[in-house]
Amino acid sequence: MINSVIPPGYWPLAGNFGLNTNLLETNLINLGVVLSLLVYFGKGIKNLLSLSNLLNNRKQTILSTIRDAEERYKEATDKLGQARIRLQRAKVKADEIRVNGLSQMEREKQELIHVADEDSKRLEDSKNATIRFEEQRAIEQVRQQVSCLALERASEALNSRLNGELHSRMIDYHIGLLRAMESTTD
Repeated sequence: MINSVIPPGYWPLAGNFGLNTNLLETNLINLGVVLSLLVYFGKGIKNLLSLSNLLNNRKQTILSTIRDAEERYKEATDKLGQARIRLQRAKVKADEIRVNGLSQMEREKQELIHVADEDSKRLEDSKNATIRFEEQRAIEQVRQQVSCLALERASEALNSRLNGELHSRMIDYHIGLLRAMESTTD
């Protein structure tokens, strides 16, 4: 892949690199480079001590951060436990409210059924009373009509059969009845 992007003639020194198997020579060169860099950049051993102090401070900061994180984790775990307890209580309370609501609905339903039954009975009684009243009124009207019709026919029969003599006898008879009733009441 490198050959397709970078032309092969671009790396002319790459052939000069190799593995140095002489350990003495390699370690001495590496040690010299490291010490010279420390002296040049670190100004000697003094900076090694400050580097050690810096690393210790960094270690203490990291440990402090870890302790704070563990304390926050413990607090969060405690709060989570408390929240779960409150959630459980809320679920129990919600179940109680639901059960109470259902029982209240059932009681109100039974009460409405009872009231509807009573209203139905009252309406039935009222209907029956109205029917009896209307029957009595119809019977009374029929009686009055029959009485009026009978009186008319009797009057017509009397008028057709009544003559002066019969009329006088009838008047005398009724006067006698009235006197008899008057004497029994005294």
